[in-house]
Formats: sequence, C-alpha cells, structure tokens
Amino acid sequence: MSYAHSNMSSGSRTARRTLEFGRTHVVKPKGKHQATIIWLHGLSDNGLSSSQLMESLPLPNIKWICPTAPTRPVAVLGGFPCTAWFDVGELSEDGPDDSEGLDASAAHIANLLSTEPPDVKVGIGGFSMGAAMALYSATCFAMGRYGNGNLYNVNLRAVIGLSGWLPGSRNLRSKIEASHEAARRAASLPIFLCHGNCDDVVPYKYGEKSAQCLSSAGFRYLTLKPYEGLGHYTIPREMDEVCNWLISRLGLEGSR
Repeated sequence: MSYAHSNMSSGSRTARRTLEFGRTHVVKPKGKHQATIIWLHGLSDNGLSSSQLMESLPLPNIKWICPTAPTRPVAVLGGFPCTAWFDVGELSEDGPDDSEGLDASAAHIANLLSTEPPDVKVGIGGFSMGAAMALYSATCFAMGRYGNGNLYNVNLRAVIGLSGWLPGSRNLRSKIEASHEAARRAASLPIFLCHGNCDDVVPYKYGEKSAQCLSSAGFRYLTLKPYEGLGHYTIPREMDEVCNWLISRLGLEGSR
C-alpha cells in the first residue's frame, strides 16, 4: 500500500484529484436482466469480496456492479492509507464532511450506471462506508445535483444501506423542501436500512438518526430494520430480507 501514500504527499487538494478508483467486478445476471445494482464495500475492503457475496444471492435478474474505492489516507485510522470512498474521522453529529471525496465517488458510481439499458431499473447498495455512500447518492438523486452543484442524472429506483450512516446531511430538509421536484423524487425512492443494535463500529444510534433525518427530509418510502444482537457485519437472514425487499420493490421475477 505504501506506493499510494507516496503519491499523496504533495498536499491534499492535488492528491484528491489524482486518486484512482480500483478494479470494478461485475456479476452478470443468470436470467433475464431486469435490474442493475451497484454494491459498495466498507472501509479497507474491495469490490471482489462484494462480488462474491452478491454472486451467492438468489437474484438471477440482477446484474451487480462492484467497484473498488480509491486508496487514500483515512483520518479515523490516523492517516493510514486504505480503500475508502471518502475521508472520514470519528463519527459525530457535527463533524466535517469530505464533500469533495463524497462527490467524486458519487460521480464515479453514477457513471458506472449511466450506460445501463433504459428498461433496466438501477439502484445502489452498500455496507458501512459503502452504505454511507449509497445514502449520499440518494440525496444527490433527490436534489438532482451533487453537493458541488453538478447535475446528477441517474434515475435511482432503490437504495440499500447496511450498518451505515448518512453523510452530508446538514440542511438536507430545507434543500429538498425548497424544490417541488426534489420533494417528489425523495418521496418516490424506496430505501431499505438494516442495522445491528450491537454494532460497535457504527453504533445503531447513527443508523437510527440517519433514518430520522432522511424521513424528515421527505424520504417517506424508507424502512429501518434493527437486528437484535448483530454487530458490524452481515448475516444470511439480513441478506435474505434484502433479496425479498429488492424482488418486491423492483418487481423482479424472483429466484425462478
């Protein structure tokens, strides 16, 4: 990993622009292609492990795109470089957001979906920091813009966040309420959040607060499912519920 760190010593603004995304892994649908979902890994993970998890799911009508985040120094790890969608310090109510990093990753993800056929429904899901990225993308979709003002032009139909949180949430409600179109898009987007109540990495209260923030901003089509005794990982029962939710929300043909 040390080579990535040496590339970034010339100051963070230059470094940010030179960050390169890692390898993207694609799991092709085994049946009729009805939906494409981007799945985003957690901190220090990669798209290969995401693709292995997605390949095991009984969802033959979904194409999974599993990108890998850039390697960057991460504040919460004391500046140690690892794969991360954006820089993050300790989670807190009013900590600063890496808006530049969030927008760069959200644009990379949207770009991966931009070439999907028009009759294919598209969505974004993820675990932990990947879930944070999925939720940030949901807010960009509703507002029709990234945080930097550039147009967001992917028509999201589903968002899933496992053990995550909502970054960039300041003034979200007032931004969405200021636009009839943004309010309409927020109200129409199904979001499924799952979070273990024994999570010691991203505590459950952050999942709960994120859900409350999204709901109050007009994302009314949102479900938060707590898991008793679950830590910061996924379990088969949770993935079964994700599958069932996707089948019903996207009108898929299921596992036939």
